[in-house]
Amino acid sequence: MLAFTNAKEKQSPTIIGAGCKLTGDIKTDHVVQIHGHVVGNITAGTVVIGRGGRVVGRVVAETLFLHGTLDGPATVDTANMFSAAQMTGVLSYRTLNITGNTGLECKLAKRKDKEK
Repeated sequence: MLAFTNAKEKQSPTIIGAGCKLTGDIKTDHVVQIHGHVVGNITAGTVVIGRGGRVVGRVVAETLFLHGTLDGPATVDTANMFSAAQMTGVLSYRTLNITGNTGLECKLAKRKDKEK
């Protein structure tokens, strides 16, 4: 089955499927879903690292949903960590949500809201 994107559709997610390995950086304003293995930096509006997904590199996003493994630092507005989540590095966040018993071995750095 092939998926096609309409030229007017501006919100297409980037998906790295299970069993896929990507070496290189990803940069988008939209959603990135990782179910495979990425070695590189990811900059996106929302990053979802699924169970079995692994990222080795830096993540910069408004929102992070971590179900899998992140080996590297992350700078996010909202971090959502789930029961299978594993992370090493520094997690810089404004809001942190932890669900269940995660395998976080990272340094947490709460960022201050920008003054208006």
